Amino acid sequence: MTRELPRSLRSLAHVNYRIWAAGALVSNIGTWIQRTAQDWLVFSHLTDHSGSAMGIVMALQFAPQLLLLPWSGLAADRLDQRRLLMATQAAMGVLGLVLGALTVAGVVRLWHVYILSLLFGIASAIDAPVRQTFVSELVGDEDLPNAVALNSTSFNLARMVGPAVAGAMIATIGTGWGFLADGLSFLAVLVSLMMMRKRELKPSKRAAPGKGGFIEGLRYLRGRPDLMAILVMLFFIGTFGLNFPIFVSVMGISLFHADAASYGLLSSIIAIGTVGGAFWNAGRATIRFRDLKLSAGVFGIGCMAAALAPNYWWFAAALVPIGVAALTFTNATNSLMQLSTDAAMRGRIMALRVGIALGGTPIGAPITGWVADHLGPRPAMAIGAAAGIAAAIVGAVYAARFNKQKPGAGT
Repeated sequence: MTRELPRSLRSLAHVNYRIWAAGALVSNIGTWIQRTAQDWLVFSHLTDHSGSAMGIVMALQFAPQLLLLPWSGLAADRLDQRRLLMATQAAMGVLGLVLGALTVAGVVRLWHVYILSLLFGIASAIDAPVRQTFVSELVGDEDLPNAVALNSTSFNLARMVGPAVAGAMIATIGTGWGFLADGLSFLAVLVSLMMMRKRELKPSKRAAPGKGGFIEGLRYLRGRPDLMAILVMLFFIGTFGLNFPIFVSVMGISLFHADAASYGLLSSIIAIGTVGGAFWNAGRATIRFRDLKLSAGVFGIGCMAAALAPNYWWFAAALVPIGVAALTFTNATNSLMQLSTDAAMRGRIMALRVGIALGGTPIGAPITGWVADHLGPRPAMAIGAAAGIAAAIVGAVYAARFNKQKPGAGT
């Protein structure tokens, strides 16, 4: 059956993956509606265009990715992943409904958003490594890179639709309805998890109960310089480069005076690049380390072009290659780290990946927000450019050493 499908769609030959993908697409659209509505609420209604407040919200939402590392990865390696996903997805749905109710009732305050962002971050910290490793149970290791790429395609197709829908909802019926829509969208994932054919799941080797869980993962990582290099690159781009809510808000609203619809359009434009990158990655047979170096460099150059953009439309155009590069980079880190890691360690290593990618946000987002408030939007955007170039340099240095040690090895 797999041969009957194009290479870029081969994961859809698995029934459980088809069920998962349908539910995830609905939920992803809700997620992007929520993100856009939350950014607009904080930046334009609860504050007077405060980049620092945006940074605090992002820090609270992503800090648990680092703080819960000792437990989130171990949970992914030891517990029933399907049941754990049902619990985390339900929790995030409830939090979306609470924020929606507060906003629709007209009583929402900034501290509400702070608390709910922290709670959402806790649920997401447990959810992320489980969700990423659960994909291998749906398709097996052979089709894992393709499934990762298709997941990204779904996420970024939703990114094209969600922000535009959010902009229209904000302009017509109000911000709070976007949060309610997001909360209800989690039902799609819960239904898909309940509908799966359990006998057709491909569970990977589970970690045995015992001592040393997270520490064992760190020891494993210490003996893998390739994984260490990937994580350092991911730290630079995840911490200082992927602060798109701040970049788009301060450049789009503060500098180019975008209204709600134009603001939502900017996130959709980023998605044009990320969807293109996702389709390109889905059709590829292999992912190599050189993809990390190239995409990191392109990301840095794209951010610099965005920082220098003379008007709204030039800024919007620069977001397309940024999206392609960001998607290629994050997909490559996901596939390379999963496929090169022992199955029993995969959850802990992927938790470290998520922790580095998102857990650095509490450092980078407040700094970027402060720079935007005190030095201006363009210097804040330039931080993303520096992050991409720094990651590319790290990749080049590691590749040079690797090639010296192993002549002829593909990097």
